[in-house]
Amino acid sequence: MHTKTFVAAAVGLGLVTLSACGSSGGQKSAADSKTVTLVSHDSWKASQSVITEFEKSSGYKVKVLMDGDAGQAVNKAILTKDHPQGDVFFGVDNTLLSRALDNGLFQPYEAKGSDQIQPQYRADEAKHRVTPIDTGDICVNYDKKYFADHKLAPPATFDDLVEPQYKNLLVTEDAAASSPGLGFLLGTAAKYGDTGWQAYWKKLKANGVKVVSGWEQAYDQEFSGSAGGKKANGDRPLVVSYASSPPAEVIYAKPQPKTAPTGVAEGTCFRQVEYAGLLAGAENTEGGKAFLDFLIGKRFQEDMPLNMFVYPVRQGARVPAEFTQYGPQAKNPETMAPEKIAANRDQWVKSWTSLAVK
Repeated sequence: MHTKTFVAAAVGLGLVTLSACGSSGGQKSAADSKTVTLVSHDSWKASQSVITEFEKSSGYKVKVLMDGDAGQAVNKAILTKDHPQGDVFFGVDNTLLSRALDNGLFQPYEAKGSDQIQPQYRADEAKHRVTPIDTGDICVNYDKKYFADHKLAPPATFDDLVEPQYKNLLVTEDAAASSPGLGFLLGTAAKYGDTGWQAYWKKLKANGVKVVSGWEQAYDQEFSGSAGGKKANGDRPLVVSYASSPPAEVIYAKPQPKTAPTGVAEGTCFRQVEYAGLLAGAENTEGGKAFLDFLIGKRFQEDMPLNMFVYPVRQGARVPAEFTQYGPQAKNPETMAPEKIAANRDQWVKSWTSLAVK
């Protein structure tokens, strides 16, 4: 989840010629019918032992095609939908779900175990074109050391971010080019309403918010609290990232610190949900269905958090102690119905660009 950004559909056009010829009209080989191909973004990761278990129990071999950042992968899948590169697509989130559904990317399939998915994460229940797989919160993270050194309380809410004491401290991602950047914009629209969010962004701009292209630049270069940002001499102690970023800072550090060096401003969170679906025109529909069943099974759901730093959506799936200790889910995150995102996203991004970038 941490590297997902998206780009305009046009960027994917140059890639189509390569993938569109990958699907021949000829007979499938026996090997093809025993291979299930997953198409995903570059943040896909699963323990090999868990994938091997699926392969042994199902009889299918898993092949993974990683197709760039989240939106890039979605756009490419849409552009190649008549000759899909695989059987299952994983990694379209609630900010871009309508784009995938409106373009006929998926065919219906109600995965076995769907009744175990927590109700608040379900979507498209009439048609079952997508299955919720994981969730996470896009939130402002803060550098604990900076605020302690400056004897300043870190911000806790969207309102706080426009206060003078936080001037020139926040870095965020381009909402037109980055998944967390778009999530943060949608969070402000959910908080301040269809018209109020623009006035809010004018204040944020006046308070010195810095906009960069994507998450990696914001978090690993500009942000003073991350391991990467420290090395790069990042000087912004506030960054738009994820509620699961503090656990990552602990888990990847050697030696591991007793407490996370970063914290989360809980009143700035927007909930993201990621889905998977059986691609329309998939060559191995049976293998694809088996793989979707596996993705919401308990074994994969419990393996996922420490691989992709997201939360499971299955009821009763265990969450690692590091998550509950260093990166608990927001209690009252901002949310928005996919239909509302669909109706407003493009216009909001256009307005945001003229407000925040120009």
